[in-house]
Amino acid sequence: MATLADRLDHLLGRKTADKLSEAFGMTTVEDLLRHYPHRYATQGAELGDTQPAEGEHVTIIARVEKADEVRMKSRPGTRLAVVLVSDRHKIDVTFFNPHKVKYNIKPGVRGMFSGTVKYFRDKWSLAHPSYVILPEPRDPEVGGAAAAPVRVRGAGALAGLARSAQGSDGIDMSIFDRALIPMYPATRDVESWTVMRCVRQVLDQLDSVDDPLPDGVRIEHSLIGLDEALRTIHMPDTKDDVTRARERLRFDEAAAVQLVMARRRHDVEVRSAPNCPRRADALADEFDRRLPFELTEGQLSVAAEISADLSQQHPMNRLLQGEVGSGKTIVALRAMLQVIDAGHQCALLAPTEVLAAQHARSLTAMLGDLAAAGELGAHDLATRITLLTGSMKTAQKRQALNEAMTGDAGIVIGTHALIEDNVSFFDLGLVVIDEQHRFGVEQRDKLRSRGRDGSAPHVLVMTATPIPRTIAMTVLGDLEVSTLRQLPKGRSPIVSRVVAAKAHPTWVDRAWERIREEVAEGRQAYVVCSRIGDGEADDDAAFDPAAFELLDESATGKKGKQKTPDTKSVLQQFDELASGPLADLRVGLLHGRLPSDEKDAVMRDFGEGDIDVLVCTTVVEVGVDVPNATVMVIVDADRFGVSQLHQLRGRVGRGGHQGLCLLITDTRPGGPTMTRLEAVAGTADGFELAQLDLQLRREGDVLGVAQSGTVSTLRLLSLVDDVEVIAAAQRFAREITEKDPELKQHPGLASMMDAALDTRKAEYLEKS
Repeated sequence: MATLADRLDHLLGRKTADKLSEAFGMTTVEDLLRHYPHRYATQGAELGDTQPAEGEHVTIIARVEKADEVRMKSRPGTRLAVVLVSDRHKIDVTFFNPHKVKYNIKPGVRGMFSGTVKYFRDKWSLAHPSYVILPEPRDPEVGGAAAAPVRVRGAGALAGLARSAQGSDGIDMSIFDRALIPMYPATRDVESWTVMRCVRQVLDQLDSVDDPLPDGVRIEHSLIGLDEALRTIHMPDTKDDVTRARERLRFDEAAAVQLVMARRRHDVEVRSAPNCPRRADALADEFDRRLPFELTEGQLSVAAEISADLSQQHPMNRLLQGEVGSGKTIVALRAMLQVIDAGHQCALLAPTEVLAAQHARSLTAMLGDLAAAGELGAHDLATRITLLTGSMKTAQKRQALNEAMTGDAGIVIGTHALIEDNVSFFDLGLVVIDEQHRFGVEQRDKLRSRGRDGSAPHVLVMTATPIPRTIAMTVLGDLEVSTLRQLPKGRSPIVSRVVAAKAHPTWVDRAWERIREEVAEGRQAYVVCSRIGDGEADDDAAFDPAAFELLDESATGKKGKQKTPDTKSVLQQFDELASGPLADLRVGLLHGRLPSDEKDAVMRDFGEGDIDVLVCTTVVEVGVDVPNATVMVIVDADRFGVSQLHQLRGRVGRGGHQGLCLLITDTRPGGPTMTRLEAVAGTADGFELAQLDLQLRREGDVLGVAQSGTVSTLRLLSLVDDVEVIAAAQRFAREITEKDPELKQHPGLASMMDAALDTRKAEYLEKS
């Protein structure tokens, strides 16, 4: 017999176990049993009385009623017109290479058919589905004896099933007598049928499984036991069985995530941090006295939360999220000044050199002589701001490193260069991380370990991409969350419009005219492109996997495979505008591969009004603040994600004038991509767009799977649909870790956490 902890090579043999390990990282019985079916093939009953949706993938077991070779009307050749009978349904199927399939697809044969639903004249059908011809069911009238052995034949994605059915170690074809047949996530080397065979082999040997969840939790949430859930998810008899098993296993996933977050929260809380209470009549107060405007109620409320955290002797670990332009930077600066008043240093980590330099300039400008420590005319309370980036010249970098190490710099601003081992601080008290989703957990921890005498600095992470509640609970559960929704007085709303370039070519000309009109009024504009376009890999390209997956038929090749749509590079767009419709304006160019000093010069010239139109890539996505810029044209807008578009347009309308954002796209009207762009244009509410972004991307991309390079480790849990499950699991996890933070008294929960989530890949949980 076997337990969940047993190794697969002991039960399945080394050859099979090695394949499972290489394909899915499975090493134990629990790893295999937590590899759940992602759908079930049926005898047709799942279709019910409703018709399936266009594009839905359907896998059914049915019998061939008719199979006629007929001539095609629109082109030469023939097709095989097939009628399947399954339960009470008749399904039309077409095969376009009848000479290859007509010897298998004959009237009377029984098979499994798998394909995508297509509609024609209100009737759905399957076109050229994968199939496998199955043996006849066992006949109970003759003692359950199987039908005479037949050669199992198949094609397409189901050809592997036919291969697996051959030989003594092949799959037991009697499984296809069941009402529901599990279909597993698979690879080219490990097909669904191989997983099915391994699961059945393991279940036949599995001892009864002890349940790590307390009885009270299961009763409270009406959950079945783990043993029943693991067996039922793989071998259900009814759809209700599947539902009950998934409800239990979904809670396991939610609890696993929340246990990771709760343990991380506990690890932070037990550390010591510098006590930094607000001091009267010091640098922070002097800065507040000079402010030329009033802070919003939201800014004051959030600032009070942060100030209280900084006054404690355990580390602050807080997320500050807010709308584009809601004033997060000034809230962070006031927190840094409070820490400096307490005698400690601050580090501000930015994801790009452009943003780091922008922060250095804007904070220096806001502080004035309060940032001029060591210079003539500096205020008595002044501190110093130092910039450290990877591309700085050796002498500049050496000076910056020295100012950080000696404590001369109260605020050190930098990119990933701040995390390098050769960077040391005299007494680091606060780390501010801008656009936190650009950084991994290990990078955050490197700065967290730079405190003096073993203490941990306080941590404030910021994002201008509002985060839905489920994401905040699931991937940022170790952070307290503060939210800024209110925009400062004087900020005008941004008007957004979609420009359908193919349908209305003259609208593109009008976009360039709008820029000329704004420049004539003394204002400035951005033109944003999705890639650099000099033949090398674009390190600041805006390719968005979620957006690309949503491309409609206009970006699809003849054989139905997606091709990369034509896009306008920033170099090409710059040349066309500078020599064409904007030839008499001052047009600048900015992208991520320009030398650092050239990027700084371009941004400085744009900020000072010496450039009318900045043609750029997404290096301006966050943090860039030029109040005189009122128009942004985003070229190939369909290449950007929802949140990215919202971030970009937040660069305009930051002064007293109306902001305008034009989204140019070649996407056809009425398609899903156009619908997405129109949704962005239709609302300025970043929180509403964040929820839309989550619904479009689903869990994988939002959780940072693209950055980590792994498949999503959430198998059943949906961050879109399972708010209540996540909240309940969070309460449960916090109660457990308060009493047993290391889970030493709950080894079953520790094991469940590892198997249900795969904590070896948990780094992505820090990226939202």
